[in-house]
Amino acid sequence: MCDKKQPCNCIAEILSVILLLQKNSSKDKKCLDTCDKGFLGNDVVCPKYNTRPVMLYTAFGNGKPWEMPVSKSDDSCDDSTTECSSVFRIEKLDDCCATFRVLKPCPRSSEEHSKTWKATDSFFTMDLSCVCAIKCLKDTVVDL
Repeated sequence: MCDKKQPCNCIAEILSVILLLQKNSSKDKKCLDTCDKGFLGNDVVCPKYNTRPVMLYTAFGNGKPWEMPVSKSDDSCDDSTTECSSVFRIEKLDDCCATFRVLKPCPRSSEEHSKTWKATDSFFTMDLSCVCAIKCLKDTVVDL
């Protein structure tokens, strides 16, 4: 899947697949449970989902996922009073730049494997050449 012609191409290709799935919720034959599987959900017969949440890792993050404030009014995650999240939904992809929506956990979903996510009004655009790794979380429905 990854073509090394551009430094951000591998991540961009995976995000392109996720974005297409989120837009179309297309069904495909069964495949491995990877970031680029051809459907949203646990199985091709499962209910339709509209989001494949992702976590992004950068070279300068010391192994920690990238974080962004969940509110437009906050500028950074540097102080302990700002609510931040490291879980995002891809909204737009343009070559090596992607626009993400910040997702925050729903209050009643504390278990990591069964967390549900809520859309925020906080967006950011990232140069994908800064992204070293992407982690896909369980497909879910997010009210947009």
